[in-house]
Amino acid sequence: MGKKRLDQYDYNWPETIAAYGFLSPNLAGFFLFTTIPVIASLVLSFMQWNLLTDPEFVGLANFIELVRDPLFWKYCWNTVYLMAAIPISMAGSLILALALNQKLKGEVIFRTVYFLPTISSGVAIFILWKLIYNPEFGVLNTMISKIGDIIGLSLTGPQWLQDEAWAKPALIIMGVWQTVGGYNMVLYLAALQGVPRDFYDAAEVDGANSWQKFWAVTWPQISPTTFFIAIMSVIGGFQAGFDPAYIMTGGGPNGSTTTLIFYLWSEAFKWNRMGYAAALAWVLFLIVFVFTLIQWRFFSKKVHY
Repeated sequence: MGKKRLDQYDYNWPETIAAYGFLSPNLAGFFLFTTIPVIASLVLSFMQWNLLTDPEFVGLANFIELVRDPLFWKYCWNTVYLMAAIPISMAGSLILALALNQKLKGEVIFRTVYFLPTISSGVAIFILWKLIYNPEFGVLNTMISKIGDIIGLSLTGPQWLQDEAWAKPALIIMGVWQTVGGYNMVLYLAALQGVPRDFYDAAEVDGANSWQKFWAVTWPQISPTTFFIAIMSVIGGFQAGFDPAYIMTGGGPNGSTTTLIFYLWSEAFKWNRMGYAAALAWVLFLIVFVFTLIQWRFFSKKVHY
């Protein structure tokens, strides 16, 4: 049979127009609140603007200053350092999911308890942990002191948020506690429940122990979920750090907890350097894009579909 021309098909224009009508509010919102601001930020990155005077075109000056800025590289390191919480949180989420995937009594209660920090108010959590980390009357240092009394030693907890050496580890500990039982655990739990039972039965017939079943059956089957969580966590990690820094440390001490996103906010809304902040936003976008591309390039081959 010969190919029909396009005009020979019965094309339903009313349905097409209706479809575009339903899509138009979302498309309009995306254009107004995403596309236009993104383009405006790109244009602004080549400008010098303090919100009080007219924007002045400066070309690549903002980007050149950014590359030469030692604070930018310091805050890049802070951001990457704090992302050390990602593999720890992912491992903890997987362990919790493996435990909750068992037929345990009261498993719904356990799932709810572990998930609570994720849906709780972030501000309340940060204030709570700021009190926990208080070096004088905080729960953590009090427990360390009590343990020292029990074993006959004089133990004193660190300054935590007031010490450059301990501030970032303190935020990592809090971040792991907050996320380990959250959405990643739910995703792992769903992936575990999707593994066919026949695979485990076959492994048991071959004499596989629990670890061998996990490594040969469970891990390959949940690798797409792990790959997805890793990519989204890295993207989120580069964009995180503002709330805890703003509420708990103010970016200190000595900028040790200032991340790229907190630095961007400071330059834009504290110092009114909108052009420089826009350039920083685009550099951050490029960093996230490159890291995502690297992950996709080198780790997608290890995913079992």
